[in-house]
Amino acid sequence: MPHERHILLLGAQGQLGQALAQTLTALGTVHALTREQADLSDALQLARQIEALMQGPDGFRPDAIVNAAAYTAVDRAESEPDAAMQVNATSVGVLAQMARDLDAVLVHYSSDYVFDGSGSKPWREDDAPAPLSVYGQSKWLGERAIAATAPRHLILRTSWVVGAHGGNFLKTMLRLAAERDELRVVADQHGAPTSTRWLAQVTQSLLAAMLDAPADDSRWGLYHVAPSGTTTWHGYARHVIAGAWARGAALRCAPDAVHAIATRDYPLPAPRPHNSRLNTDQLQRRFGLDIPPWQDGVDAVLDELLGPVRP
Repeated sequence: MPHERHILLLGAQGQLGQALAQTLTALGTVHALTREQADLSDALQLARQIEALMQGPDGFRPDAIVNAAAYTAVDRAESEPDAAMQVNATSVGVLAQMARDLDAVLVHYSSDYVFDGSGSKPWREDDAPAPLSVYGQSKWLGERAIAATAPRHLILRTSWVVGAHGGNFLKTMLRLAAERDELRVVADQHGAPTSTRWLAQVTQSLLAAMLDAPADDSRWGLYHVAPSGTTTWHGYARHVIAGAWARGAALRCAPDAVHAIATRDYPLPAPRPHNSRLNTDQLQRRFGLDIPPWQDGVDAVLDELLGPVRP
């Protein structure tokens, strides 16, 4: 009889963590830890917290460690580089060491910000990272720490994460559209919104395939995970507001009152990549996953927040 699976989930209260906490129960017992229970801002304390949990009265040995915790304040990272590096790189290295010592799978999420955003072709996994920001550099260093330490790892690079929980661009647009008659949104950055629910489902599928795989399995490594199709923040905002109108939301701003602007017209402390398109051929080829259009995930979030489209 196979043993019960134990999955250690970090960042359980974040927008991705909440989706993972629900989805990963299909694989076994999920030990979902909040920031208070496993704080990546202090690497030494993090190791002690996890070791105490494993050795406690309800102790367990994780088959997988899924890290959905991250420092995601992209602009603040420019003035708090040490804090970003501690969470996204140093503590990730500690998790990689623990996964290696436990022979556990380590799943970690990275970002399109590891690239410089040049060109227009979707980025492949073997393209060279060249981050423009402190946040992007911290995510890249976290990737490198895992690849150098934990043989049984899955690093999932994704973009423009959106869900019904937590803060994100979609919810910001809904709030602003309720307050203002017009919006100005950047139209020269290209990518695809990735729903937390779908990202959690992909994680479940990959773990189901890999939990028993040995360290020399060629499928371990880095994957790009993003839906199909491409939009801009401007196109994304118009889709969100049109969807909210169709669902009867009380908004002041109509979709055609969302105006396109250039990145230079909306300066921010951290530079943004202009090209955040991610090539998912490797994910599809190795795991046979279907890649839905980005609109499906966004519409599902709108359904959860506002209800279905009114007839």
